[in-house]
Parts: sequence; C-alpha cells; structure tokens
Amino acid sequence: MHEPLIFTYSRPGRGAPAQYPPPVPPEVPEKFRRRRRVVLPEVSELQAVRHFTRLSQLNFSIDTHFYPLGSCTMKYNPRACNELAMLPQMLGRHPLAPESLSQGFLACMHELQEMLKEVTGMQGVSLTPMAGAQGEFAGVAMIRAYHQARGDTAREEIIVPDAAHGTNPATATMCGCKVIEVRTLENGDIDIEALKQVVGPKTAGIMLTNPSTVGVFERRIQEVASLVHGAGGLLYYDGANLNAILGKVRPGDMGFDVIHMNLHKTFSTPHGGGGPGSGAVGVGRRLLPFMPVPFVEREEVSAGHAQLRYRYRWMDERDLPQTIGRLSAFMGNAGVLLRAYVYMRMLGRAGLERVAEYATLNANYLLARLQQAGFEPAYPQRRASHEFIITMKRQARELGVNAMDFAKRLLDYGFHAPTTYFPLLVPECLLIEPTETESKQELDAFVDALIAIQREAQQDAAKVKGAPYTLPVRRLDDVRAAKQLDLAYREDPG
Repeated sequence: MHEPLIFTYSRPGRGAPAQYPPPVPPEVPEKFRRRRRVVLPEVSELQAVRHFTRLSQLNFSIDTHFYPLGSCTMKYNPRACNELAMLPQMLGRHPLAPESLSQGFLACMHELQEMLKEVTGMQGVSLTPMAGAQGEFAGVAMIRAYHQARGDTAREEIIVPDAAHGTNPATATMCGCKVIEVRTLENGDIDIEALKQVVGPKTAGIMLTNPSTVGVFERRIQEVASLVHGAGGLLYYDGANLNAILGKVRPGDMGFDVIHMNLHKTFSTPHGGGGPGSGAVGVGRRLLPFMPVPFVEREEVSAGHAQLRYRYRWMDERDLPQTIGRLSAFMGNAGVLLRAYVYMRMLGRAGLERVAEYATLNANYLLARLQQAGFEPAYPQRRASHEFIITMKRQARELGVNAMDFAKRLLDYGFHAPTTYFPLLVPECLLIEPTETESKQELDAFVDALIAIQREAQQDAAKVKGAPYTLPVRRLDDVRAAKQLDLAYREDPG
C-alpha cells in the first residue's frame, strides 16, 4: 500500500474555506515578508482527512500492533491517565503561578515524589530531568559533586558493563569521567573477578541496569555493591527496566545510591518520537544535598492557617546550596509527571506488583514457547526478567538468514520488529520485551509468526531476505536514510 504525497491531489483553486484562519493584520515588518507564494497543496477538506487517515493507518504503534521492542518498554498506556492529567484545572495552570495558587498541583507532585521514594527505596526524589538521558546525567553529576565536596577529586572513573545501554558511557563521558568497561559472563552476570581488577581509588562509581539489558537479574548485586562501596565509589541504577521489579525489589535495598526512572515508559506516557519524557532521579542519603532543583517540600501549617494541614513549596538553590543546579525550565514535563501520578494512584501497591508479575510472566512464557519451537536463547540457563534474547546465529550460519531478515519479515506478519543487534555481545541478537499489557493470544500469534518465518527461511531464504513486502517502502539504507533526510516537497519547475 502506497500513499502518495498530498501534493498529488492538489488542483488550482481547490480548498477548504471553512477551515481558513481569520485574517490577522501582519505584524512582520515589510522587509522581512515573503515575496514568493508559499507552495501548499490545494485540496478539499475531505481529501486532507482521507490522506492523513491513510497515513496514520500505515504506522506501527501500540494502538495497532504488538511492539516487542526490547530495552524500551513499549506498553499500552491507559487512556484514563491521559484524561485525568488533562483536566482543565491542570492544563490551565500557568507554570509561573505562585505557590499559593498551585497547592493542588504541588500536592500531586509531592505525593508522586513520595511514591517513587517508596518503590525505589531512596530517601529523596527530584522530578526535574526532562528525559532518561538527562536523568542519567543528573545521577553521574551528583556522584561527581559528592566526591568533589569531600575533596576526593582523583575519582574520575566510571565502571560500565559491556552490556550497558549506550547512553551510560556517553553520560559518564559528558560528565568528564573516564569509562572503564567490565565484561559480562556467559551466564549474564557481571564478571566479579574482572570488576575486582578495575575498582580502586580512582573509581567514582559504577552504572548498572538490574535486570540488565541481557534480560536477567544480576544475582551478585550485593557483592558488587560491597566491592564498589568498599573502594569509595557509588552505585548508579539505570531505571530503564524498572517495570520488571516494581513492588518486588528496590534498588535502594540492593545498595544503589542514585537511580533515574523513565516515567514516560514505566508509568503511563507513550514512549518514542523524542518526547515528552521524564527522567526523575532518586537518591540515597549521601546524595541528598546535591539533588537537582526545584523539588517539592511539605510543611506543617502554623496555627494561623488552621483550615489547611499542610503547605507545599518549591525547594530551590537557597534551600540546597550544594545542588547540581537546574536541568529544565520550571520542574520537568508537568503532563508526564501528572500521568505518572494518576497511574500510580490508580494501580496502588498491589497493582504495581502485578505490573512486575505480568511483565515477567509474559517474558518467560514467550521465551519458553520460542525455545520449544527450536529458537535458541542467548542465556538458556537463566529465567527471563521482563525481556530476553534469542540469537539467530544458527539460522545465519546454516540458512544465510540473519536477525535483521527475521525482523523485517515480522513486519509483513503485522508485528513491529524486536530490537536487533543489541546488546552487542550477543551475535545475531533479537532482544524481545512483550511487556505486561499483552494478552496470551497476542503472544501466541507472535510465536506462530516466527515459526512461519523459520519455515520460509528453510524453504526459500531469498523470500525472507527480501522482506518487507507489504509496507510502503522496502529495505532502506539505514545510515543514508538517517543522514540524508528527504522531507521537503519541491515544486517541479517544468
């Protein structure tokens, strides 16, 4: 199915007058005004509606397709969270409104901070980072500020496993640290002996995801924490996989000193497209003085305001002189924060535990069914957390059909492809995360599709290698498509 450019439908003089904006006197000075007519399509309202509706139907999305993108939690987000976060009282609040007129909003933000402290085991939470990567930056910046405040300026090394998210070493480098890589064992755990070789007086900290990006829980995390803390370093928790442990295990109890959380993925805001996001950070006691500002504090109301029990106020640089500073205008993305607040209040403690239970159950069910169908897990001796890896190295060697070929062919079967070739340490890697919101029927259909593609690969490898066939475009040069964008319509001079 191919949808042509809307300019194809354009005819001179055609339009949608009912949608024209009211004329406004131009405020732009004459010398800056456009001289040539703007090239816009001249179409009717119905043509425009049909064109953009067809385009929307070509898109893969959570609302239309199973989206098992490992390492990024692509789950369904309840509409109720969106609806409540968009109440007029929320949407109409101006970010510069004084505290006295913002007590309801501030109360929600304070409760959100407290709930996040509870689920992570941290002593303080700041909601201000605008994305996961910025939350990572805040975490490492606080670790550096902690060491520098103690005069321990030689600590400039951040240890990162070879299975880490790519943002981890990038963040450490941006914060002025040297990245020290430590390898992962064949069973998915960190190589403790290798860690012992690199940890020392230069260690500022270690960045870990637990469960890790290979889909397993780091069983020796307390030993890791003891080693790093014993050397004077701190532990940073990458919260990208937090939905796997909600209500079950807390990073603070594992020994982590700082965590960033992707509220836009774990707590009910759609992920993808570059935003909006939220990379809220939680810290242990040692990092409380360095948290980014502002955050919300609750105070007992004096006797003169007996009608209110509490008053909420912003904490800023005056309250926290050692803060790493401000990371965003105001206090992060209010809409994302409100969705997270509503989501947690709707689910409650029991509901959050069931998120982790169903995420884990779905991943292990899918892993078991694929294993029964003959697909090869990368870590067969381990149970999945919320995601897992199957390797297509046997198919690549015996059939000449690799992981990317399977991923492209899945699109023809109506499934978004899993993450391919990440983490890099697994050859011909498909990283699959079903999430907690998919049904058994959908998971079974996904398995059936992979089995069908496997059969195709055995009978006609060229067919699989030529996929996809049902999308508007076939295989692209991924690098060229990303670097040489072709997004602008140019009028044919002829």
